[in-house]
Amino acid sequence: MKSGNRFNFAVRLDRTRSLLAAAALALISLALPSSAAPATSLLSADWNAKAAGDRVLAGLTNTSEPQVKGAHDAELALVGERAYIVSESNDIKAGEAPSWPFIYATLAVVDIRSQKVLSHALIARSGQAFANETLPEGACFVPRVLRKDDHTLRCYFSSEAPGKRQSQVWYRDYDLERGAFVDHIHRVQLKTAAGTFDMQPKPFYDDAVKHGFQREAKDYGLYLFDPIKLFDGKHYAAINNYAAGQNALATLNPAMDTFEVIGHFNEPGALKLTEPAVNRLPDGTWMAICRQEAGNQNYTFTTSRDGVHWTPGEHRDFVPNGAASRPTFDRFNGIYYLGWQERTRIAGVSRSVFNLDVSRDGVNWERKYRFETTKSFQYPTFRQHAGAIYLTVTQGDTDASRKERIMFGKLE
Repeated sequence: MKSGNRFNFAVRLDRTRSLLAAAALALISLALPSSAAPATSLLSADWNAKAAGDRVLAGLTNTSEPQVKGAHDAELALVGERAYIVSESNDIKAGEAPSWPFIYATLAVVDIRSQKVLSHALIARSGQAFANETLPEGACFVPRVLRKDDHTLRCYFSSEAPGKRQSQVWYRDYDLERGAFVDHIHRVQLKTAAGTFDMQPKPFYDDAVKHGFQREAKDYGLYLFDPIKLFDGKHYAAINNYAAGQNALATLNPAMDTFEVIGHFNEPGALKLTEPAVNRLPDGTWMAICRQEAGNQNYTFTTSRDGVHWTPGEHRDFVPNGAASRPTFDRFNGIYYLGWQERTRIAGVSRSVFNLDVSRDGVNWERKYRFETTKSFQYPTFRQHAGAIYLTVTQGDTDASRKERIMFGKLE
């Protein structure tokens, strides 16, 4: 073969190889799962997260009673045209602490459309006598609310007196038709591999120790921290002993009076991880974001395929500078909403910046809301109802804690 012919043949061969390679790459890209494709933005190119946050802030309404000096840690249930907001409150001073026996748990009923407070009702206070039990002295702390059925809201709370006794989680039911609480309270139960016990710190701690937990035991601080969520017809809760730095995923039985521990997630123990928020990713993997009390105080993330065995917590790049405060992790209309407190402070105010990021897959995140305010924006809860998303949040004006009142409003 002449040299010119050999050259032309080589060129044609190279071109053929290039075409075949391109075709192979095209076939491979078609075979890749959708998660491998570039993520499509959920927000417009000109979206302004701070402006969106400012609009929400401007629409918030105070739901605390006039005599309240300190309030914190609210949650809500939405039924019909009303929001039922539970919180811990006191009439003595701003802030909160589990050692303050004058902290009580209360319920505010709010008209959703007008955001007007319709009524308040006491859930429980220190030493209160009920038809079947009398509460011991101590703070009524971290209330939570769950719709039990068409006629009933179940309100959970912890009664505690650090250093004096084991704290106990209780529940009391609210009759939606009568607009009043039933005059009975009941002890919530905790189920572990060792049996079923009153929901107190000791059995929770003992079960964690069997799974390698090494931090010091505490006689208070056991809470239903993350709002109870429904997956495949079953209720799940992230339970937490804040004082001990202890966390677990649990299921709630159909009677809604017993939480069963599925798996603990506490590593690395040196970071003292607390106040988790949990959700499930599209492939079924569980993921929890945890507050960190030690180290740089930035949030950590842990995952689990079965809810039993969890990876050690680690930082994620999309949460670069978190502060020690409660996170949120929800899913509305197929979109994940991840809320976290930023370490940045406005005018030196603690917890004055809160970010709310959105994602389809739990991997790629965009900033949808940035709340900046010297009133603080801390411990929010978000709930979806009738095509909208509503929230409660703790704010204040003068005390360093900014834990002075509970606000209610519409997110979107």
